[in-house]
Amino acid sequence: MTIMGFLENFKCGLIFFLFLLDSAFAQIAYSVPEEVNKGTVVGNIARDLNLNVHELESRMFEIVTGSNKKYFDVNLKTGALFVNERIDREELCLSNQKCSLNIEALAKNPHHLYRVEIKILDINDNAPHFPVKEFTVNISENASPGERFPLPVAEDSDVGSNSLKEYKLSPNEHFSLDTQSEDQSVSAELVLNKALDREKQATIKLILTGVDGGKPPKSGTVNIFITIMDNNDNNPVFSQPLYKVKLKENVAGGTKVLSVFASDLDEGTNSEILYSFVGHGKRKDLFTIITETGDIVVKGQIDYEENPAIELRVQAKDKGSPPKSTHCKVLIEIMDENDNAPDINVTPLLEIVKEDTKSGTAVALVTVSDKDGGKNGIIHCALKGSFPFKLETSYNNHYSLVVDGPLDRESVSLYNITITAADEGTPSLSSSTVITVHISDVNDNAPHFPVPVINAFLSENGQAGGLVTKVSADDSDTGKNAELSYSLLDSSSSSVPITTLININSLSGEIFSLQSFNHEETKRFQFHVMATDSGVPPLSSNATVNVFILDENDNSPVILPPYSEPGSVNSENIPYSAEAGYFVAKIRAVDADSGYNALLSYHLTEPKGTNLFRIGSSSGEIKTKRRMSDNDLKTHPLLITVSDNGEPSLSATMSMDVVVVESLDDIETSFRGVPVKEESFSDLNLYLLIAIVSVSVIFLLSLMGLIAAKCYRTDGSFSSSDTIKSDVVVFPSPFPPAEAELISINGEDTFTRTQTISSTGKVRHVKQFC
Repeated sequence: MTIMGFLENFKCGLIFFLFLLDSAFAQIAYSVPEEVNKGTVVGNIARDLNLNVHELESRMFEIVTGSNKKYFDVNLKTGALFVNERIDREELCLSNQKCSLNIEALAKNPHHLYRVEIKILDINDNAPHFPVKEFTVNISENASPGERFPLPVAEDSDVGSNSLKEYKLSPNEHFSLDTQSEDQSVSAELVLNKALDREKQATIKLILTGVDGGKPPKSGTVNIFITIMDNNDNNPVFSQPLYKVKLKENVAGGTKVLSVFASDLDEGTNSEILYSFVGHGKRKDLFTIITETGDIVVKGQIDYEENPAIELRVQAKDKGSPPKSTHCKVLIEIMDENDNAPDINVTPLLEIVKEDTKSGTAVALVTVSDKDGGKNGIIHCALKGSFPFKLETSYNNHYSLVVDGPLDRESVSLYNITITAADEGTPSLSSSTVITVHISDVNDNAPHFPVPVINAFLSENGQAGGLVTKVSADDSDTGKNAELSYSLLDSSSSSVPITTLININSLSGEIFSLQSFNHEETKRFQFHVMATDSGVPPLSSNATVNVFILDENDNSPVILPPYSEPGSVNSENIPYSAEAGYFVAKIRAVDADSGYNALLSYHLTEPKGTNLFRIGSSSGEIKTKRRMSDNDLKTHPLLITVSDNGEPSLSATMSMDVVVVESLDDIETSFRGVPVKEESFSDLNLYLLIAIVSVSVIFLLSLMGLIAAKCYRTDGSFSSSDTIKSDVVVFPSPFPPAEAELISINGEDTFTRTQTISSTGKVRHVKQFC
């Protein structure tokens, strides 16, 4: 029967069962023969899992396996599970009776994982074969009928009914075949039925055929050559037909397993026995036998996982002519050692995990296995370290790595998760693997300004388009979620739209002025800047910006009235008798600027050589520096300069004539020009009143002295005794000098001054000497 016919028979016989493991995992089972063609449908997995076939694509339904080969796949249009790779049962499961593949079916949105077990059914794709092509049996010509001779054993990789079932011997008159079935092995012996006659036939050729139970059956053959030997009366006899022994795996080469012993009743060379293995095929490299002693010794690597039990056939042959032989069986049970660490296989489900992924979402499938048996093959799997992930057991050493807590890319963007698997052997063996999980960003962080309030300073009179300041925000997210744009928001208290004053570069955050500002008009304005990211949905935050207009020295000082009135002649009168510190006038000025640019200082310029007045640099008060003398001018032109403290300094000037008068009325007039503060009476007012009274008393005394002097000089004559010594105090004349000259008297320089005094309408000339 062909494979396709076999498949047709199986098509109706495919069985499946569906059972629920828990609320998160379900398992379904199918069976399929090995070696089927690619594309062969195993079953409709969508129907069997009660899934809507139209939702398979939208839910990204897929088959995931832990092996390198993807033996099965699903048709998303029909929901059919089909064979994707050639399946060789012998390659997958060796000679094990049961063979199955476990795969996972994953559906997303919502996440659901299904377990699928697919039993691989054996087909008769391997014929029995013998380890040798030819086999020679030496038989003495006097051998008695009924004697038995071992034959080579055929091997078949198939299992069950497809394995080796029987042997057939080509027809002949001397021999028959005796077949024995033990456990899962079948052996055959050659039985002598009729006495041999070497003289008639020295050799006999037979064909031994091994036949399996497949449909159709397959077979393998070996040529058996019978050599008729001369007499050797007794066959060797083993001490026991079956030897059993236990042997630990991984024992060192050269380790003695056991000794077989056979005896021969003959004497001499006919009783000397040589031991050898008979047709043990693939196991010939594992053991060797000492031909003279029968000691079976380990030769190769003994591995429980490959051969949990080994059967050997030992032949004992004497040295007679012809030699006689017999055989026995040796069963070696291999005891497992914990020599295999667990194997971990990881199948990623999500290449990148979003930071807002919900708990319970599967990230990867983890499958662990151990080639050892018993407790040595029981595995416990766990995560090493603390992670927002956990392992959930599904079944039979299958796990899912799932999210088990909140994820935050800004805190941890990558996890190297170590998975450790340990068995229960003594000592325990373990292995580990690292799963790298990348956390992708979601827009969960709003932009952040370093400070909530930003102060910027801008000089007045600047050109439009100048840089005011630059705002910058940061965003803990990444990619598009961290790409920021900036915009302006009007302040609620602003009466002028902020967009008419400034503009902002939406990408760089640079803020530019749209006009020139005047500090005297606008000293400060406020607005808000909003930073918005490019996430979906976008997030934003605001910052307040205060712009302070810095003053420049663009306003000159302005002198206040009464000295600034247009067309006015600025003049002040002071008495001739004014003492040092006499208050003349107070100059007041203002500056529209602010700060240092509005800090004013007053400076006074007098005619050269006068040096009579001074001005307070900060108060603007003009006062006399000394008492006046007769040599001083009657009219003193002053130039007052008011300067600010700016860079460069700006100034304003004014001129003032200070007239020295004698009349009290003139003085009172001049007093009217003295500024009086419009505040309550203070100590300053008191000092001013005392000063005025003092000046008035001095003036009256001076006037009385002057009248007395006039009366004394009415005769108009002078003598030499009229000369006034330099140490005599003379009251100064309040009148301006008319003429002065320098003369020399007694070798000393002396000033002489001629005055014209008009008190009675007559002109008199008076000379004074000093």
